[in-house]
Amino acid sequence: MTYPTLYRKRIIPEECIHLKDDIILTCNDDILLTKWNTLKPKKELHHGYSCYFLKEGFKVSQFLREDNSLLFWYCDIVEYLFDKENNALTTLDLLADIVVCPDGFVKVLDLDELADALEQGTLSQDLLKKCLNRLNRLLEIIYSGNFCTLQKYINNIP
Repeated sequence: MTYPTLYRKRIIPEECIHLKDDIILTCNDDILLTKWNTLKPKKELHHGYSCYFLKEGFKVSQFLREDNSLLFWYCDIVEYLFDKENNALTTLDLLADIVVCPDGFVKVLDLDELADALEQGTLSQDLLKKCLNRLNRLLEIIYSGNFCTLQKYINNIP
């Protein structure tokens, strides 16, 4: 099996980046698992792993410091666009994010950007509905104590 070429597309700021340095560890109909280094170096964030839940519409990432200690878990609400002809997977960031801290604290981010994108016409009502439904589904998983069912794909990497 040939793994797809990965792209990350953002609405705010508008950009599409080829994730040429991300390493795909596994890929099937349900998940795609990658390891990566930060595109833009940050003070604490050095590298991490991401699990793309292809049927769920979200991506769960483990953000790590240089010493491999956990910074936090970062969850993106996304839309996956697969170009079969070019074997390319584009992850469209639908703006809303969830951070899960090591102590269990949960924070939802960037809901204001959803409103801005809708008002500016850069996000359709259909994508807004998908985003909110996926955000709700992921929060239900986290709040019910079942986030470990998503983390296991990354936690089980040898």
